[in-house]
Amino acid sequence: MASKKDSAGMITVERVQTGIRIEKRLLKILKGLAEYHGLTLGDLLEGIVLHAFEGKSPFGKRSQEVISDLKRIYKFDLDSTASHRLAEQKEDGPA
Repeated sequence: MASKKDSAGMITVERVQTGIRIEKRLLKILKGLAEYHGLTLGDLLEGIVLHAFEGKSPFGKRSQEVISDLKRIYKFDLDSTASHRLAEQKEDGPA
């Protein structure tokens, strides 16, 4: 289904429910940022990806400050150089 724009400029799209795995602290930061902006997590992620597809930064100065605060709160020490080096923590066997 292609997206459709109505007379008010709203764009109708088809959304799907998905299950993704994501680094735990990163998810906490994204949820906090979504809450700060009054968005759902899905809406925030859509906005981030749409900006990235155009080579644009999705975050202004205030959002960057909020992100910095959330990174400090959740002891988040990863940066973009880690994106292709993340490995799943192995679960321990039965106790």
